[in-house]
Amino acid sequence: MGSGYIFSLQPTFTQGFILGQISILALLAVVIKYLFLETEPARNVADRTAPVSQPTRTATRLDGDPTHIEPESTEWLNALLHQVADVYRSKLRDDLQGIEGDEVLRHRVENFVNLTRPSGVLDRIQVHSVNLGAAAPHISNARSRLVAGSLERSESEMIYKDDVSISLSTAYLFNYPMIGFARLPISVTISLSVFSCRVVITPPPLSSPVPAFTLSMHPNFTLDLKSTSLLGSRAKLADVPKLHELIDNQLRRSLSRWGTLKFVLPGFSDREDMKERVFESGR
Repeated sequence: MGSGYIFSLQPTFTQGFILGQISILALLAVVIKYLFLETEPARNVADRTAPVSQPTRTATRLDGDPTHIEPESTEWLNALLHQVADVYRSKLRDDLQGIEGDEVLRHRVENFVNLTRPSGVLDRIQVHSVNLGAAAPHISNARSRLVAGSLERSESEMIYKDDVSISLSTAYLFNYPMIGFARLPISVTISLSVFSCRVVITPPPLSSPVPAFTLSMHPNFTLDLKSTSLLGSRAKLADVPKLHELIDNQLRRSLSRWGTLKFVLPGFSDREDMKERVFESGR
């Protein structure tokens, strides 16, 4: 088969890329249709007295065409999110259990944090342990805003309660009055127990040159972190408040910076354009 064909019997990167984009679009379509939009007429009194009944969903008109839909059940979506989280945990461990899987996960996280660390400020980071928890984000109070029958945006509340932690060590580098003048050893353990925020999904505008769904997080989020620390080599300082404040602020800035993601519809953008737009949305 000639090289000009997109689809062939032998899998290619292009086929995988297109199928991945289509799967994202299909999932978003299911979420919009069954989670945010009203698809059934309101039940009458006789229906509500049946042995098995569903809550009636009503629409409250605000000012003409704009319409808010009352919150709908999100249990099916929460079950899906839990399954997805479990799959990610397993794949990050190469589907291995016990100590062997823990080491694969630790090595992966260590490589990632060293790729993103400020090399002129911190020495190489050594990750000692990682706990990915066992829960998943929980979605509730899903509401949609319709304008002239079209979806303008959908909002929902997201809360994540779990026991996620990482333990690592590194050294702060003092490069004054000369490069490598001194090193301050640092050991830190960071634990996350609660993260909650409002999530907004915005469909692509009709006039957009590169149509994309936008998933954004409200900047007023809740982040419950706990951390312990040790500073120094021979004489050690334990749990320095300023360091804990620095860690908390840095994580909050990172979450805010990556609080908006774009999912480009397949067929409207090449790989390089998509990468540029995704990275720009996270800055």
